[in-house]
Amino acid sequence: MRFSHASNYPGNVDLVVWRMQSSSSFLASGDTAVRHTRHMVAQLEKSEIYRDYHQAFEATTGLPLGLRAAGSFQSPLQGSKQINPFCALMSGTNKSCAACLQLQQRVEQEADHEPKTLECFAGLSESAVPVRVGESVVGYLQTGQVQLRKPSQVQFKKILAQLVVWKVNVDRAALEKAYFGTRVLARRQYDSVLRLLAIFGQHLSALSNQIVVKEAQAEAPAITKARAFIAAHQAEEISLADVARAVNLSEFYFCKIFKKETGLTFVDYLARVRVETLKQLLLNPHKRVSEAAYEVGFQSLSQFNRVFRRIAGEAPSSYREKLHHRAPSGEASLAYAGAA
Repeated sequence: MRFSHASNYPGNVDLVVWRMQSSSSFLASGDTAVRHTRHMVAQLEKSEIYRDYHQAFEATTGLPLGLRAAGSFQSPLQGSKQINPFCALMSGTNKSCAACLQLQQRVEQEADHEPKTLECFAGLSESAVPVRVGESVVGYLQTGQVQLRKPSQVQFKKILAQLVVWKVNVDRAALEKAYFGTRVLARRQYDSVLRLLAIFGQHLSALSNQIVVKEAQAEAPAITKARAFIAAHQAEEISLADVARAVNLSEFYFCKIFKKETGLTFVDYLARVRVETLKQLLLNPHKRVSEAAYEVGFQSLSQFNRVFRRIAGEAPSSYREKLHHRAPSGEASLAYAGAA
């Protein structure tokens, strides 16, 4: 895990405040990709696996956990039962809240490929873990609001000085109590918690692809029939013409309504169905990747490797290794025991 300090907060805070105040009109004109991303994250938040993990994570670690869409201009940790009281006080003013959102933007930019941790102006650490659909990041698991070193009067005076610059009025006594009551974790312990969160991020990434396929299932009868045909013949070398003929439609019209109803092209849908079937086959540790690829209908390994990487966001060999990798039992215990 990489840790670094946020810098130059005062310089762009006014810009961030303006974006906060104008975000409603900006989002109203958002494009289809943004709406799709937010819908996907909303579906993940409703999933049983996320709700169960969210509850277990916060209860065991005492840290807040949120899931937000990529590009979202709001804090995902607001409303958490484990939110840091200091952060709750800071969120009550535009300038300090804007500084937090500016940090969130930086974390998002730097967490594109791996979990990333940054420190805010007050010295608290926040972390983001990317969640993907294929190679695209759709959201981030976010946690933190912790100190990785003991709070000090020196740091607290710096915080007060910054708030004066921002012309922020707060209850000093309440702020000081909240600051010195902030959770402190050893970096090794926090790093272990993030490793566990990264593993869960991989699970959500797999679930997101399943949601893409599942949501393509609410459609017209002809499309339902087409999906059934694809499921039955996915292991064969089927074409768009084969499926259109099976549902008694012209290729042009079938292609048009299939994309409209499912949001996917025929080629992309078939590829996703094959990848999901292959993932099930790979649950068998004795099944070879190449054998499974041909079994679900891929005609060449080069085609399979290219398609799998695009949809799953990683090479088949990496996915297989992670699927059957078993971390030492002590690691999870260490992470939670140290963070509790």
